[in-house]
Amino acid sequence: MSTAAIIVAVASFVLGTLLALLTIPVLVWLERRIAGLIQDRLGPNRTNIAGFRLGGVVQSFADVVKLLLKEEYYPSHIKNGRWLFMLAPIITFAAALLAFMAIPFADTLHIGDENLRIQALPIDFGVLWFLAISAIGVLGIIFGGWLSHNKYSLLGATRAGSMLISYELPLALSILAFIITYDTIDFNAMVQWQSGTFFAFLPAWGILVQPLAATILIVSLFAETNRNPFTVAEGESELVAGFMTEYTAMKFAMYFMGEYVAMNTASAVIITMIFGGYQIPWVSTGMMLENFSVFAITLMIVMPVIVTVLIRWMRKNNTVRPTVSTDGGRDFETKVLTIAMIAMTLLIEAILIYLVFLSDSSLANAITITLFQIVVFVVKLMIFNIFFILIRWTVPRFRYDQVQHLGWYYLLPLALLNLFITAIVVVGVNI
Repeated sequence: MSTAAIIVAVASFVLGTLLALLTIPVLVWLERRIAGLIQDRLGPNRTNIAGFRLGGVVQSFADVVKLLLKEEYYPSHIKNGRWLFMLAPIITFAAALLAFMAIPFADTLHIGDENLRIQALPIDFGVLWFLAISAIGVLGIIFGGWLSHNKYSLLGATRAGSMLISYELPLALSILAFIITYDTIDFNAMVQWQSGTFFAFLPAWGILVQPLAATILIVSLFAETNRNPFTVAEGESELVAGFMTEYTAMKFAMYFMGEYVAMNTASAVIITMIFGGYQIPWVSTGMMLENFSVFAITLMIVMPVIVTVLIRWMRKNNTVRPTVSTDGGRDFETKVLTIAMIAMTLLIEAILIYLVFLSDSSLANAITITLFQIVVFVVKLMIFNIFFILIRWTVPRFRYDQVQHLGWYYLLPLALLNLFITAIVVVGVNI
């Protein structure tokens, strides 16, 4: 293995870990701020470090400190198997984290004769990895409810287990339809397939090529992540906190973080399989490499516009009405962040100018496009995470019987029908 391969492998692993873990406080912040927006309130915006609030993100780090310092409680009736009681939330968290590692963040980077994958786990059977690893997460829920020796916890775990099994079938069948369509089980190959077009002008995204399978995939992943409207495993009016009732401090935090990592993983799978992944519509990696000057100049024009909008948004949201209070700390934070964003923009503009007019390095161009694709992937990822959050705060929770009815009576037959039609169409096209 060459030095370049080692550097790319380590960088991809670090990037995957950061995208999975550092998005947790950001998603918690988004959850609170979007909930506040929907409920006509502000959400957390006071907690700060040296005057820096970052729009409220610092509150999420304060929650981490709180959970670390809270009392560790163990039910007195758990005499044996306490280690398994502690292991249960770790299983759920680790399964969601490992499932995320097979997602490609950018196209394969070609350096010399080597083809280097921009994946935390550079495997070419990512779909099978996701299905196998994500299915293990239910064990942590079952163990947590069973070992708590609490009827509410056990009932919540039983509900969660039966729901996940019910939605695994339509999920797997919808993914199988995409495998037949794309003729691959490699996530990266699926993204490359979607860089083309069909009907001469529509982007070949899975949501347009396979709309029914895409709908089933999205609904099934909502259920798999135990998000509203599928939170049948917990509910204050029925089950207290369900399988998490007896968990406190960091044991509870592992379940809590596992839910957000699972949501992040589900969003990554959805955008990879049906929304073009790291690609932008109608533009493939090869096209950007062949027309790098056009790509770079376009980016040089668009980026200052985006940064200007962000700065204006930040200044508007950091303004405190004089009739309420005065807060000089917000002025300082706004000024520092404005300077930082302008400096970052100027640095990127200078690099792009150098690459377009002064350099003729194909490797530098390829690395630039790889970084751009990573940014596109992250933007799409956060947009779909916001969609998850919006659904939670706008759609009421379904009853348990409604959840099972939807899975068995609607999604499963539709998934089978779609698979049958897909097989006929693909065979007919290839004859």
